[in-house]
Amino acid sequence: MIAASPGNGEAGMQWAAITGVIATVSVFAIAQGLSYPLLSFILQRQGVSPAMIGLSAAMTPIGFIVSSPPIPALARRFGAGRTALTCAALSAVLLALIGWTQNVYLWFPLRFLIGVVTNPLYVLSEIWVIALAPPARRGRIMGIYSTIISAGFAAGPLCLLAVGTLGWPPFLVGIGAFVLCGICLASVLPRLPKVDEAGHQVSILGFVPLAWLLLFAVIVAAGFEQGALALLPVYGTHYGIAEARMSALLTVMIAGNIAMQVPLGLLAERLTARFVRLVCISVTALGCALLPFLIETPLIWPMIFIWGAVSYGIYTMSIIELGERFTGSTLVAGNAAFSLMWGVGGIAVPPVAGSAMDVLGAGGLPLTLGLLCLALAVASVAGREKA
Repeated sequence: MIAASPGNGEAGMQWAAITGVIATVSVFAIAQGLSYPLLSFILQRQGVSPAMIGLSAAMTPIGFIVSSPPIPALARRFGAGRTALTCAALSAVLLALIGWTQNVYLWFPLRFLIGVVTNPLYVLSEIWVIALAPPARRGRIMGIYSTIISAGFAAGPLCLLAVGTLGWPPFLVGIGAFVLCGICLASVLPRLPKVDEAGHQVSILGFVPLAWLLLFAVIVAAGFEQGALALLPVYGTHYGIAEARMSALLTVMIAGNIAMQVPLGLLAERLTARFVRLVCISVTALGCALLPFLIETPLIWPMIFIWGAVSYGIYTMSIIELGERFTGSTLVAGNAAFSLMWGVGGIAVPPVAGSAMDVLGAGGLPLTLGLLCLALAVASVAGREKA
């Protein structure tokens, strides 16, 4: 009988840690995916206007933006593990307060705070996955990570089918998910790498010149996702397409996102993440150009599936490249900057695309998203970064 080598034991612990962190983030994603529609349904029953519901929902991404810059300092001051565990506990408490108050005006600060405390948990977990992933398999691991995150967010609303949207049961599911998230994280914490070491420190502003192109890619990926999800139903009404069909198209788009991140990650291992990202950008821009011609034909179904895959693939490839190029405190700053840029893109692009639709009609949506992708493609070909 051959004894296991120390190297095999270390590899086993590494994979166990990766599995534990991904489980942590998947539970977190379910809780987040459940809370957005739940709170909207409750506010709608209370007779709150759609504009007020939208403003209320915007508080969480604003919390993401505000909390991103302090994450590197928090990780150094208190330790990444302690910071993440504290954020999981505070998320559960804040969701309980939201369930207890049931007041649209009190929900504004509470939803802002839940964005503030969930963001470090997400950012630090993502950093651990990047740091743990063996370089030769980083593409597939980050593909699995992106797939599970997307599936978790999609599973959140499905939980409401089981428990409904009335009373405490849906809130208890979300609170329990955040508690389970903390338990999963605590179970693997001793195996996680140190990402908060002392020494040369990089702030988010200091990171920007090191990887401005990656940050631009994150803005485009976030803006595209949020713009498409928010405005494709409006786009469909211009062509007289039923709401049920547009909902089905959005579902297919999300399915493409979920199904194709692992294959794209494997492709990145063979062809480099930078090249695959450029391909994703180009295909996404092509989809923008084809949308008006295919929206009323059966070809829209495979096209929207691929669109969902490659548009989110821009972000997946950017995360893979981030892990290839940076480590330690620079990686912490970079991932916090990614979170900040995701919030900026998600908040800024939908209003711009919506305004373009007001001026130009339905074509304003694919035009806005297409020009954004084209600008990123040109910058990707012509741009040079310091690191």
